[in-house]
Amino acid sequence: MSTIDYTTQRIDYVRRASDLATPSGLDDRDSRLFRRFGWGPARTVPRVGIHEMIERHAAVRPSVTAAQHGGERISYGELERRADRLAARLIQGGVSPGDRVALVVRRGIPMLVGILAILKTGAAYVPQDAKMVRNPALRHILATANCTIVLTQSDAPVELPPGVIGIDIDRDGEAADVPVPRIAHDPARACYVLFTSGTTGTPNGVAVTHANLANLLLTEPGDLGIRPGTTVGQILNIAFDMAAWEILGCLSHGGTLLIRGHDIAATARRVNVLIATPTILSRIDPEACEGIRTVAVAGEPCPSALADRWAERAAFYNGCGPTETTIVNTMQRHHPGVRLTIGKPTPNNTVYLLDEHRNPCPIGAVGEMWAGGDGVSAGYLANPGLNAERYAPDPFLGGGRTMFRTRDLGRWTLDGELEHLGRTDDQVKVRGFRVELDAVSAVLESVPGCVRAATVKLDDRTLAAFVQPSGVDPELARKAVAEALPYYCVPESIHLMEALPLTDRGKIDKARLLRLARLGREATA
Repeated sequence: MSTIDYTTQRIDYVRRASDLATPSGLDDRDSRLFRRFGWGPARTVPRVGIHEMIERHAAVRPSVTAAQHGGERISYGELERRADRLAARLIQGGVSPGDRVALVVRRGIPMLVGILAILKTGAAYVPQDAKMVRNPALRHILATANCTIVLTQSDAPVELPPGVIGIDIDRDGEAADVPVPRIAHDPARACYVLFTSGTTGTPNGVAVTHANLANLLLTEPGDLGIRPGTTVGQILNIAFDMAAWEILGCLSHGGTLLIRGHDIAATARRVNVLIATPTILSRIDPEACEGIRTVAVAGEPCPSALADRWAERAAFYNGCGPTETTIVNTMQRHHPGVRLTIGKPTPNNTVYLLDEHRNPCPIGAVGEMWAGGDGVSAGYLANPGLNAERYAPDPFLGGGRTMFRTRDLGRWTLDGELEHLGRTDDQVKVRGFRVELDAVSAVLESVPGCVRAATVKLDDRTLAAFVQPSGVDPELARKAVAEALPYYCVPESIHLMEALPLTDRGKIDKARLLRLARLGREATA
């Protein structure tokens, strides 16, 4: 087992005020608030590999259950032994520190063995769900990440391109126990590489380091209070970055991971901590989940009514942040009846609201969120053009630091919390006017009985909306939008659905809704 180096250093992101760039165009008051609101608290973080945290729990509490899936369970000690055997096979196969190893598996305990084994070699894991990934996308991912070795499973075979070696993860038990050479830990080394969908439909690989991840998982509130004895649900697709929050967030703190089967709600009823998208959470009854103590949502806007409902029973966190800033870089502990926001920057992170010229916006004005600090990843793999578009030198932190353009719109409240106002790529023109689709959906979600809503643009003059569940009064919904927003924001049609369709990452599938809306229009034409 690796020895953990708990040496910590004061991060350099908090610098003397005299060293910071002065925000241009702001008066003295807004300049002070720009820094007070935009800088998360400074915290020291252990310079430790996430896998080393798991190894420590295996050494101290080897008999404690690390994970359960169906009728199968694995202890921390057995997880460590199986991962060591598989890591030895990977090293014998030529895997070296800094490499990337694809993990194309179905959900289950072998998935955890594969993650830990890859990390033990000093490589980064590139996760994909074997049941969902398509061959063209997989070929692109393997080529972009330069993966020459793929961990697979015999009962979930995938088609590998020539020159790529597949290793059956289920055969790790056949190998003899071989000591794994100690790999010197480097916090700047990638922990995982996730592929975002991208606006063009071509997946973009983002490498997230151990330091990036430790900054969220090993500080409050991102640790979600997980400790030995805490049961955490694993319900999300492993190709989605929030699954790393579930898996590594649980195991790095010695909790027990409950890996779901087909029924997400059944898993939710048995856990203490649940991480989900709002759309997935909207399908779970909080009154049936007596054991849940903490809920965290991110990935898409959360309806206030949904947040209120869960916050009455558990500590409810609303977060925001793209993959490129390591899962979430803002969080808020929400209380029922209080205005829902995405909170404040998490420790060692910064958020700036900037205009189109990258100048700070006055407090209370709408701007685009740029993220800085220790959560910002190094950039996209093999895509210098997109890196130049989305990453830029951070003029506020300086010191060679980088900031990331999130494409989220927001504004600061007077008490220093961020209101999320949709995305720049969710703004459309209708009848010549700019419309924020998420703003229309938020009004619909305020209608009695509405749990989730989504709005799509049909053409330059028309919007269509979908609401969940099917019992919502469509006339009342249309009236609510007409009273709250300008006439051009009122949907031409409101479609009732018992449940909105999901993408493979648990978000509302707006592309599918647009197709349904167009089919509906053609049917009534």
